Amino acid sequence: MSLHGTTVGVVGAGAMGTGIAQIAAAAGHQVILGDAVAGVTANARASMSKALDREVEKKKLGRADADALLARIDFSPQPLANELSAYKSCGLVIEAIVEDIDAKSRLFEGLEGVVAPDAVLATNTSSLSVTAIAGACRRAQRVIGLHFFNPAPVLPLVEVVPWRGTQPTVINASHALMAAWKKTPVLASDTPGFIVNRIARPYYGEAIRIAEEGIADYATIDAAMRGLGKFKMGPFELMDFIGNDVNFAVTRSVFDGLFYDPRYRPSLTQQRLVEAGYLGRKAGRGYFDYAEGVAKPEPNPDPVVALLIFERIIAMLINEAVDAVHMNVASPADVDLAMTRGVNYPKGLLVWCDEIGADRELAWMTRLHEEFTEDRYRPSPLLRRMARDNTKFFA
Repeated sequence: MSLHGTTVGVVGAGAMGTGIAQIAAAAGHQVILGDAVAGVTANARASMSKALDREVEKKKLGRADADALLARIDFSPQPLANELSAYKSCGLVIEAIVEDIDAKSRLFEGLEGVVAPDAVLATNTSSLSVTAIAGACRRAQRVIGLHFFNPAPVLPLVEVVPWRGTQPTVINASHALMAAWKKTPVLASDTPGFIVNRIARPYYGEAIRIAEEGIADYATIDAAMRGLGKFKMGPFELMDFIGNDVNFAVTRSVFDGLFYDPRYRPSLTQQRLVEAGYLGRKAGRGYFDYAEGVAKPEPNPDPVVALLIFERIIAMLINEAVDAVHMNVASPADVDLAMTRGVNYPKGLLVWCDEIGADRELAWMTRLHEEFTEDRYRPSPLLRRMARDNTKFFA
């Protein structure tokens, strides 16, 4: 099975759907972009045209190539409503609609009535079960998750997420297509958060916990992770950038999906910020005040405090990455690819584990577990085995 050269349908003309349509058209596909709301596709066309004009101005794209890319996209002018026949010629349809299981299930059920029996149906969900979406289909074996990261034309990672009934040919063809689209595909199991949103939870959650305990303030924690960890953004400035409402919703989704595992318990601090409307940069206030003229707090320069912060957060991150391998969420190589290419971590967490040593990371997790007696800090069984046997993930 090959998806190269097929017509690609994209359902949902918001920022994500428009970005996916642009990527597919840039790879040479004919694309059909539709939306349920009148006028949205016209806005998408105007937005994409401006983005391509900027690429031409920066000399990253020729004028003729930009015009040809735009011409390959059919911006369907009619709202979809219950009429999906525009997609009947598509060999691949990717949905990028609202994160609502009922809406996605209805859409997939409708698409099955118009596309060919061998057409692939893909969901861009970041938080819902691919299995549950596939359950709405009679030919569920051709359903797969293709989770792009926003902005899709810029960020390279795509999580390829089959459910246990996805045909191997569909998995292989989808993975190959993402590589052909010049993306970095990683294979993830259909578990809450997939790879990135699951493993990244401690970067935020443990930072909040450290602040709640009074060990350090937000600016000091951010400075420690930028300085010692070489992360581009500290956890609090990153949460403010993402949006505290968005970050909190993802945490709750993973927590609920994993049956209230204490490792992923949401923070009351973040809930209170969301309730107050302190959503981050977009609201002018989050963990930091972004009003004009307000200076950002200065971090505590104490190197001992900085080291404690770094060691504690990195131990939690590494333990989470190791446990993702233990639970077959993804391979070691794909775990590290996902975290470096999806959320721009300075290095793969499993490479970091190899460099620091599983024994040292186990010692940190054991210390935290004994101190707090919370399941939140339980060491992964795989981390225990690696420390015992002195093994590494990579040669």
